[in-house]
Parts: sequence; C-alpha cells; structure tokens
Amino acid sequence: MLSDSNMASTRLEINFVRLLSRCESIASEKRGETEWRLEKYVGALEEMLVALRKSPSKPTVEVMTDYTRKVDFLKGLLEAEKLSGTEKALANQFLAPGRTPTITSERMPATKTVHMQTKARCTGEMRNELMATGLPNKGNSETDLRNRRGLALDERQSAAELDAVLQHHHNLQEKLAEDMLNLARNLKNNTLVAQNIIKQDNQTLSQSMRQADTNFEKLKVESERLEQHTKKSVNWFLWLMLILVSFVFISMILFIRIFPKLR
Repeated sequence: MLSDSNMASTRLEINFVRLLSRCESIASEKRGETEWRLEKYVGALEEMLVALRKSPSKPTVEVMTDYTRKVDFLKGLLEAEKLSGTEKALANQFLAPGRTPTITSERMPATKTVHMQTKARCTGEMRNELMATGLPNKGNSETDLRNRRGLALDERQSAAELDAVLQHHHNLQEKLAEDMLNLARNLKNNTLVAQNIIKQDNQTLSQSMRQADTNFEKLKVESERLEQHTKKSVNWFLWLMLILVSFVFISMILFIRIFPKLR
C-alpha cells in the first residue's frame, strides 16, 4: 500500500495537471479584458509547482522541467498581453512552450498551439496598426468599418495559417507513424526470415550429427569384424605352420628309419 506522503504527492500532481490543462484551455480561447481566472490559476500553479519540488516522491527531472516550462510560458503570456504593438509581438516570439502534451488526448502540446495562435494574433494586430497608420482620415465611421473588415480578414487569414500549420504537423505525425509501422513490419519480416534460416540450419546440423553417429556406429562394427577376421586368419596360419613342421619332423624320422646310415 502507498504511504500517506506518496498518496498526497500523487493527488497533488493530478490536481496540478488538471489545473494546467484548464489554464491551457483558457489561454487558447479569445479572452476579454475582464478575464481574471487565468492569472489566478497561474498563481495557483506556481504554488503547486513549488510544493511538487519539495515533495519526497516528486516526478522525474524531465517531467518537472516540462512542468516548469509550461508554467513559465503561461506567466510570460500574461505579461506579454499587458504590452502593446511591437513589444507584445517581440515578447511572444521569445516564449518557449512545452515539449510534451499535458494530457494523453492531445496530438501536440497545447502550449505550442497557444503559442502559434498568439503569434498569429499579434501579427494581425501589427498589420492592422500599420494599415491604420498609412490610411488617410476619411471619417471615423469609414475608418472603423475598414478596420473591422481588416481585422476580420486578418483573423480569418491567421486562422487559415494556423489550420495549415496544424494540418502540416498532423501530416508529419501520420507520416512518422506510417514509417514506424513499415519499419516494425520490415523488422518483423526480417526476424521471421532469420528465424526460419536458423531453424533450417539447426535441422541440418541435427541431421549431420545423426548421420555422423550412424557412420561412427557402422565404422565401429566394421572395425570389430575386421579385428575378428584378422584373429581368425592368424589362427589358421599358425595351425598350418604347426602341421607343416610336424609333417616335416615325422618325415625326417621315417626317412632315417627306412634308410639307415651307410657304413
């Protein structure tokens, strides 16, 4: 069972991830000047992040680094929104979003999506300011109408650019997944081919060993037969020599008896 400190740390991290996901969702929406929740939520995230660092069972270094990166991004986003014009666009350029998704259902990190939306919005605002500065004053109503039309056009253009970037990332992810699938399929096929080759080699080796054992047994039997045959040949030759010597001896005795010695 988990100890109380481990359970508290796990509960703290779960609450931190939920609040972080909520902040990312709010940051991705178009907020008004009266929106105050994001700033309060980011402050609570900072406190929870400090508590996570002090926890005895805190997450890994990589996870804590990504948490810190996302909280710093949200803080920098709030500070950049208080600026105007070129300073705001420049501040947004230096923001560093998170590298990994906060929740598993995200295809890409939400902070990266927010970063692209913010840069597109800042670009549209700077373009509107430049257009408003270069146009002659032909009445407040006509200027406001053109500004509203230009703003709507820029928003549509920024949304189209963002959709194109998201679609590009989605296509890259699909291509990467397809390449990984093909690589895994090729690796599986190569493994099966190597397994079959090894299996055939093992069968050939086993057959060769059985053949060698059979040949060894046959050679052993033939060696025993040759040894027995050699022993039989030697025995017959010995008996033949004994018989021959005996015959010669008896013949000499008979010869001496039959033909006595001449005087």
